[in-house]
Amino acid sequence: MKKYLSLLCSLAAVCTTLTAQPAFTRQDTLRGSVTPERAWWDLAYYHLDIFVNPADSTITGSNTIRYRVLAPGQRLQVDLQPPMQVEKVVQNGKELPFRQDGNAWFVELPRPQVPGTTAAITVFYGGRPRVARNPPWDAVMAWETDDNGKPFAATSCQGEGASLWWPCKDHMYDEPDSMLLSVRVPAGLMDISNGRLRGVDENEDGTRTFHWFVGNPINNYGVNANIADYVYFSEKYPGEKGALDCDYYVLPYNLEKAREQFKDVPRMLAAFEHWFGPYPFYEDGFKLVEVPYLGMEHQSSVTYGNGYQNGYRGYDLSGTGWGLKFDFIIIHEAGHEWFANSITYQDIADMWVHEGFTAYSENLFLDYHYGKEASADYVIGTRANIRNDRPVIGPYGVNRSGSGDMYYKGANMLHTLRQIVDDDEKWRGILRGMNREFYHQTVTSRQVEEYLSRQAGRDLSRFFDQYLRTILIPRLEYRIEGKKLSYRWANCVEGFDMPVKAFVNEQEQWLAPAAGKWKQLKISKSIQSFRIDRNFYVEYMEIH
Repeated sequence: MKKYLSLLCSLAAVCTTLTAQPAFTRQDTLRGSVTPERAWWDLAYYHLDIFVNPADSTITGSNTIRYRVLAPGQRLQVDLQPPMQVEKVVQNGKELPFRQDGNAWFVELPRPQVPGTTAAITVFYGGRPRVARNPPWDAVMAWETDDNGKPFAATSCQGEGASLWWPCKDHMYDEPDSMLLSVRVPAGLMDISNGRLRGVDENEDGTRTFHWFVGNPINNYGVNANIADYVYFSEKYPGEKGALDCDYYVLPYNLEKAREQFKDVPRMLAAFEHWFGPYPFYEDGFKLVEVPYLGMEHQSSVTYGNGYQNGYRGYDLSGTGWGLKFDFIIIHEAGHEWFANSITYQDIADMWVHEGFTAYSENLFLDYHYGKEASADYVIGTRANIRNDRPVIGPYGVNRSGSGDMYYKGANMLHTLRQIVDDDEKWRGILRGMNREFYHQTVTSRQVEEYLSRQAGRDLSRFFDQYLRTILIPRLEYRIEGKKLSYRWANCVEGFDMPVKAFVNEQEQWLAPAAGKWKQLKISKSIQSFRIDRNFYVEYMEIH
């Protein structure tokens, strides 16, 4: 029987976590909260019109921000991080005064805005955006060259924000209804961005401007620009809402490898439409775009840099062999189209809603194509990556996420919840229903938790508190005395009452333990063996 850490060690870890709270600054609050200068206006539309110049690593241009007035207001917050600089702000042909406070730029409008009306400002800006040292984690711009010596550049900015490279309302609670990206690039290069290509302008100086229109709401970090000497191929996927355009942009010398490796795209769509419902952006299509970094979930323009190999850079994150049955970046980053791009967190503290569900999508892909046991092997194998260093949910209002455990602790929590539901078709209906309930919305963790509780038909509040808000792994303590089994939950939050499937003398038995309170089960024969179903992310130990 496997033994686990003592309660004393767990409590020490909790104390360390509680005493090691980071210090937050005014800039954290300006970025991470809905400030008064953000609250009174609602995003309607962006037109990002820029020149990306690999020759001197600059981006210059403008962003037109159309907004709806929700309440009286006259000062408007736009975000842009140094070294990028706002040059001027214009409304109705007149320049407006503004002042900078770190990463926030406060624009003074000429008069109080009238609720119910719509208006726009255009922010002109430019500079050399920060060079990404380790994209996509340390972002924003990757300025590289391909094997032919041609520029190969791309944006990625989730953690540190879209305001690293373009002026925007850099908070996740608000999204524009639609967006136009007009990206000018040097001769011989293409820009691939989100949405549908509306047209290409051939400019007198030899540059070309690519116009991409996004017909759906889009989160700010999902916006991207990818510049290279691309070649293109495509296919149509017969999906739940009809023919879905799947377009692929890769470097010329990788074309044949891409044609083979990207066969995972229709396999991904088959699995995820089965489990989650229709691809959320049929109007904008699906793109997979080669970039000079690992990859990212940019909406309708998923980026790829996994070296045309299965696994995560050729490695199986589960250690079971199942992780080498698919290209991790294609499956994981495309899974974010449902969880991150369609259903989006309002505050990065709830980032598990993106990463937990998407990490869980990896084993649902395996479930669809290889069966339930394969998927269980995979997700259970990823438990080795869980550190339980900090809670999964981070502090609110300061642009700070929780532990990286949001990936595989989140996935194992959801896998455990599937066992509690104990009905795979019901579970599938819950996941598909979630994508209908929160379609193209920004959400809080509480909203998701309450939805799952309602659909599961039981109060899961303590279940979520346990796995999302503490670093404690619930432990079932038990005693065997002849034909009697005594059991209780320990190492858990007050009121934790998760049911668990056990095997007593290898016979399946559902138990309903309580936190700190012994319960008993009596059977007709002497108890010779006891174990918990491996699909539950819990510990268990015998108490003598």
